Amino acid sequence: MKSANAKILQDQLIRLTRDLIVIESTDSKPEERARCFQVVRNHLDEVPGVVLKRHEYSGYESLLALPEGTDHPEILLCAHLDVVEHPQSESYRSEIKDGRIIGAGAGDMKGQMAILLELFRKRHSENPGISLGLAITSDEEQGGEAGVCCLLKEAGLRCGVAIIPDGGSLNRITVEEKGILHLQIRARGHSSHAARPWLAENPLERLLVRIPPVLHWFKEQRGSQEGSLESDPHWYPTCSVTMMETPNDSVNCIPETAMATLDIRFPPPWTCDTLIEKLGKLLGEEVEIEKIIGAEPSHLAPDESFVKLTTEVTGEPVDLIRSSGASDGRFFAEQGIPVMLSRPEVGNLHGEDEWIDVDSMLVYYEICDRYIGKKIGDRR
Repeated sequence: MKSANAKILQDQLIRLTRDLIVIESTDSKPEERARCFQVVRNHLDEVPGVVLKRHEYSGYESLLALPEGTDHPEILLCAHLDVVEHPQSESYRSEIKDGRIIGAGAGDMKGQMAILLELFRKRHSENPGISLGLAITSDEEQGGEAGVCCLLKEAGLRCGVAIIPDGGSLNRITVEEKGILHLQIRARGHSSHAARPWLAENPLERLLVRIPPVLHWFKEQRGSQEGSLESDPHWYPTCSVTMMETPNDSVNCIPETAMATLDIRFPPPWTCDTLIEKLGKLLGEEVEIEKIIGAEPSHLAPDESFVKLTTEVTGEPVDLIRSSGASDGRFFAEQGIPVMLSRPEVGNLHGEDEWIDVDSMLVYYEICDRYIGKKIGDRR
């Protein structure tokens, strides 16, 4: 049976998470992202000794909550409030079922943001001015370049360690992430009526010929990387074709240009530059390559005391894992800042029935609360 304090905390986390889920804070709705930021500010307005700083880059807002007089806190809690797009606004509703909060964005990452907000309020209310900061961004689902990246590179944000509950699980702490390349490839040709293809040079057909060798090369990389063990079977470069399009608005017209986008994930020793060079050879000179997003593989170097506390609180051993996905943790890793990347139990991420487990939210809260106490206590 939960204690009275645990029940109060559980109710607060459920209520705040559900309040956040109903806000459709997607990339296409900046007004809803702004509304979500206002809810966050309302939650932080009366926290003693804390200064709220608004930043904006490329139309994306970020919010820093820092102890007064401290620009570089020892611990920074970090979350993003943006969520993926769903075609129906009705998707942004929630329900409680089987001990889970179910709703779009629940596990990525409205539930975790609620935990960080409550943790931040509690610690600063008990010890005003404690060296604990909070960063909330709104572009992680678009790559994070205008959020955490700009906070670090443009605003000069730094911290001793960062806690980002956006990967792994309670007892699975991410220590390595693959690099990421989003590329647009483009072929040009000569348009014509589709009934007279001999008058055209079809760029779509050119892409359809050049892409298969690329995919075949990536398939050959399976198991080729050092450390691709049975417990880590996907630690090799991968490539997914995610979009293919032309400017056509007619079914009987051969287009003048054709584009495709590739989502590539890769471990060391590959780099963005070496992969782009390899793809240039595979695609040939007739296909142009444009980099949309590029980030090198990351080693997150979590604090050993966080790992030990996780074991103590859960009573279960911790697995240090590699991830094929990417998070905002990579921007901290570039600055040599250790990152704690784990989270409560979540599932069906990016689906309408996305969920976060309520009991595990309380466990994760306790892990982070005890870590903050161990790391900085009431020091200011």
